[in-house]
Amino acid sequence: MCTAISYKTKDHYFGRNLDYEYSYEETITVTPRNFPFTFRKVNALPSHYAMIGMAYVVGNQPLYYEATNEKGLSMAGLNFPGNAVYKPYEEGRDNVASFEFIPWILGQCATIEECKKLLGQINLVDISFSEQLPPSPLHWLISDRDASITVEAVKDGVKVYDNPIGVLTNNPPFETQMFMLNNYMGLSTEPLQNSFSKDLKLETYSRGMGGMGLPGDLSSASRFVKAAFTKLNSVSGESESESISQFFHILASVEQQRGCVHMGNGQYEITIYSCCCNTDKGIYYYTTYENSQISAVDMHNENLDSDKPVSYPLITGQQIKMQN
Repeated sequence: MCTAISYKTKDHYFGRNLDYEYSYEETITVTPRNFPFTFRKVNALPSHYAMIGMAYVVGNQPLYYEATNEKGLSMAGLNFPGNAVYKPYEEGRDNVASFEFIPWILGQCATIEECKKLLGQINLVDISFSEQLPPSPLHWLISDRDASITVEAVKDGVKVYDNPIGVLTNNPPFETQMFMLNNYMGLSTEPLQNSFSKDLKLETYSRGMGGMGLPGDLSSASRFVKAAFTKLNSVSGESESESISQFFHILASVEQQRGCVHMGNGQYEITIYSCCCNTDKGIYYYTTYENSQISAVDMHNENLDSDKPVSYPLITGQQIKMQN
């Protein structure tokens, strides 16, 4: 499963944990403005906004997990099994497949408001990329520096929700996740106060007791609460170093460790990578499960007027700096 967040200090940052039991050999991929995006049922985009993100590149086609375009709009797809419903082709609507949804939005939109207008005509269709790659059941977090929305294709059609916390995990659906936050309104970053009974002399015996009841398990519902609490109460300096460090600490609060979620046949879900993109500067930072050193790719160091995507393999081996 996965967790995605939008976060702002002086600059705006967007990223996610990708949690899964195996990798598709994804790469950090920069798609320049003149790479021709072709789609199955809607008009092609021979030119568009440049973007950077993590993608599984099949042939010459980047299948983005998440990405940020040169205008600062960002989008991530997260697993949504049992709830995602893609529809048949519908005349008169923009019929977009799930695997092409990210470049279709980021190629044309610079802001959430522009995105909402485009989403008004969308129909997310049940089309496979190939026989080997059927549609993944997804929902999406889309953010600019001022707002976030969640997009879900469900039985009743495509739903677009304002997302005031800029956090998304997996199941249950977003409306239910938001409602469940009511169960945790008593959480606090302040020392715990005795509201149990004025007749009892109860005392705090540890720091952090104001957060007692904050979920710590690895389910998507619990990760939503934990990530929301951590992000909304986060305190960070505004420098690039302080901002990205804090972003990765927020993601670390909900990361998956090998051995804790058994998927059968000796496989375990892990946080394959964590990423943080400075959407104002177009710099994509990441760590991997076995490499906790932050690595980075700057989209503006590439020729963004080119017609050829550029991909960088992940640095997956641990990078250790010896000090003696």
